Amino acid sequence: MAPTLCELCKTTRALIVRPKNHQKLCKSCFISIFETEIHNTITSNSLFFPGERVAIGASGGKDSTVLASVLKTLNERHHYGLNLILLSIDEGIKGYRDDSLKTVKRNAKQYDMPLEIVGYDELYGWTMDQVVEQIGKKGNCTYCGVFRRQALDRGAARLDIKHVVTGHNADDTAETVMMNLLRGDLPRLARATSIVTASAASDIKRSKPLKYAYEKEIVYYALHKGLDYFTTECIYSPEAFRGSARTLIKNLEKVRPSAILDVVKSGEDMARLVPDEVSAAGQGGKDVLVVEGEAYRAGGCGSANGRSSGGEMADTERQLLESEKAQGNETEISHLGQKHDRNCKIPNRTLRKLPKQQMGKCVRCGYLSSQDICKACMLLEGLNKNRPKTQIQVSVDEEDNSSRLTRRMESLKIIPAEQM
Repeated sequence: MAPTLCELCKTTRALIVRPKNHQKLCKSCFISIFETEIHNTITSNSLFFPGERVAIGASGGKDSTVLASVLKTLNERHHYGLNLILLSIDEGIKGYRDDSLKTVKRNAKQYDMPLEIVGYDELYGWTMDQVVEQIGKKGNCTYCGVFRRQALDRGAARLDIKHVVTGHNADDTAETVMMNLLRGDLPRLARATSIVTASAASDIKRSKPLKYAYEKEIVYYALHKGLDYFTTECIYSPEAFRGSARTLIKNLEKVRPSAILDVVKSGEDMARLVPDEVSAAGQGGKDVLVVEGEAYRAGGCGSANGRSSGGEMADTERQLLESEKAQGNETEISHLGQKHDRNCKIPNRTLRKLPKQQMGKCVRCGYLSSQDICKACMLLEGLNKNRPKTQIQVSVDEEDNSSRLTRRMESLKIIPAEQM
């Protein structure tokens, strides 16, 4: 049987079947079309500007390694004019992050890029191993997510960089869409589906150049390009809710190969339907019409059973008939069952302005925050409250009490009286 030829070049044997459309390609054509698609994503969304300094969130895994390789290639090929720097976060997970950081250091040499490493222990005084030991494996990803976001921002600020790119792919985005749908979190759905994300708590922009690239294709690219990457998954991630969403997405992909991009597209479409006052609640300061008591009627979203109770459809039909009869009298029938003139104010309905966030700095760590204390410090407060003091820590605290004044005097260049 003759070998299957590449559907693009028609000359070389096909080695790859693309997961998203089952297109059969040879090695060189696949690499070319993969890089071209990433380039089109970058240019169509205007992710970069010439001369921009960009930090690549590098974990040593396949996604960030491929992202660094592709950006370096496209930057040289299409003359983006970017100054690329690797930024890695050390969460302090033995057997996982310590090994992956070795890969990141090799990548820095292979791609000739500067590398900056920021550690949880350096910023927070805790490693993730210590956090899990303290709180267990339930909810540990909440701590890690908050800490990592702040650590990336702090690392970028240390490098004086305003743009961080991450290796989130189409599978990751589809999982995020599914998670937010299952949780009913529309505001987060609207924010997470964007290829460029920003937070009110930070002036650093984040973008996802690999947003439309399948995870399997990223693996194919890394293998055929011979890239050096770390393959072990985080030892604590199986406990995360994302794992359930990932399983669901993978099962959908088996039935329909385009399901991943379909979910991503659906998430983008739904995000556009989310009102601004919902997607930007607490930030835009917009006027929102609020009907008091409306959310907790029987059978509504806020009801105990969350479903329609008996007789509601008949009541709705009756109210519609009454409304039609009332149109001739210029009188409206409200869905609350209250009659009012068209020019009168609606009872129990007020125009409320959502509070606008006033960004400041955390009083403890100095990180940008809309509250006096940022999320990371709030989590640290709970951790430190239950952390038993060791003998070494007690002696250090006692030493601090006696030496704090001395260090302060030295910083101010004050000479003690006995030395004068």
